[in-house]
Amino acid sequence: TNPMVTPLLTDLYQFSMAYAYWKAGKHLDRAVFDLYFRKSPFAGEFTVFGGLEECIRFIANFKFKEEEINFLRTALPTCEDGFFEYLSSIDCSDVEVYAIPEGSAVFPKVPLMIIEGPVAVVQLLETPFLSLVNYASLVTTNAARHRLVAGKPKNLLEFGLRRAQGPDGGISASRYSYMGGFDATSNVAAGRLFGIPIRGTHSHAFVSSFLGLDEIIDKALSSSDGSNKCEDFVSLVENWLVKIQV
Repeated sequence: TNPMVTPLLTDLYQFSMAYAYWKAGKHLDRAVFDLYFRKSPFAGEFTVFGGLEECIRFIANFKFKEEEINFLRTALPTCEDGFFEYLSSIDCSDVEVYAIPEGSAVFPKVPLMIIEGPVAVVQLLETPFLSLVNYASLVTTNAARHRLVAGKPKNLLEFGLRRAQGPDGGISASRYSYMGGFDATSNVAAGRLFGIPIRGTHSHAFVSSFLGLDEIIDKALSSSDGSNKCEDFVSLVENWLVKIQV
């Protein structure tokens, strides 16, 4: 779902290590990596695991494009042509992943994922897997903690897009807030991509556009199914405002 998640979404030194494995003839050696964390966020006692589906999608589509190989040639000018031919040939068909189910409560120092495969290939998976899991698990855990405090009857809505870490962070926050227990999001793109219910209110700009209540011409408001109609919704709001201010 995210065009940013490609085999190049990794640290340069991962390619340096992969080249060293290839140069030493060790690139096909089997290796096992454990993905785990050292302590739970927010000084909590648990974490909710997120990001697994994106990791699986990543390895299912792992393949270097010609333009990506050309870019790596310029970034690693001292590497032999044979190394880039090797990179062009690899995929994750020989990689095995063992994981705790996404959405599970997990704990420090317990592997969330175990990745086994040719050492050069799984080395190239390290950074993108951490990127996909760490932020997802952080947001999911934060959402779950909010749900625990609010209780089941309350509706929790995620409205964080305008404050998120860019568009990719915003999409991820909407997705994993929903996984962690929120009911809906204001993010329309996330609603389309992931089937999350979308909800909205209004901004301060809308309120500021009215100089007074006399500018509201139609004061009636019908229910969503049309079964009921309040003829003077403005007065109803004013009455409730008085009550909640007491």
